[in-house]
Amino acid sequence: MGKLFLLFAILPILEITILINVGEQIGGWNTVAIVIATAFLGAHLVRQQGLSTLLSAQQKMQSGTIPGQEMAEGLLLVISGVLLVTPGFITDIFGFLLCMPFTRPIIAKSLLKQMALKVVQTNQHGGHFSDRPFTESQQNNATSAEQGDIIEGEYENKDDGIKQGLRKPD
Repeated sequence: MGKLFLLFAILPILEITILINVGEQIGGWNTVAIVIATAFLGAHLVRQQGLSTLLSAQQKMQSGTIPGQEMAEGLLLVISGVLLVTPGFITDIFGFLLCMPFTRPIIAKSLLKQMALKVVQTNQHGGHFSDRPFTESQQNNATSAEQGDIIEGEYENKDDGIKQGLRKPD
């Protein structure tokens, strides 16, 4: 709740204060021109980086890899686009940080580390939901199972009983 208050109450006040101060220094129309120029430059950069990220994600999907890094970068580009078209210098700074090809991957990796994968885990006594994050060994087991290497389970061969004469066929 406090973070949302900061975002929606304090940030606009700071932006207006900075815009007024810059306007007093270089003039109101020059300040408006800078705000409009950063919006256009940001929109162009977001579009360019978005296409690059999309192509990278498609290449990973075609090779059978999940494009997790690209998905995080795509989310950052959406946020960047919103920040860059919002009038103000603080939002522009953060928008450009999220959009630049040398800062975005670093921020995306840190974002992915903070987001824990939550999965539905079943135990031997029936299914239950767990809030625990996926451990590395569970990720390796899931990857191996997806590749067809290991399948765990129980089975009963009903034909064995018939062949041994222990039960009659149905």
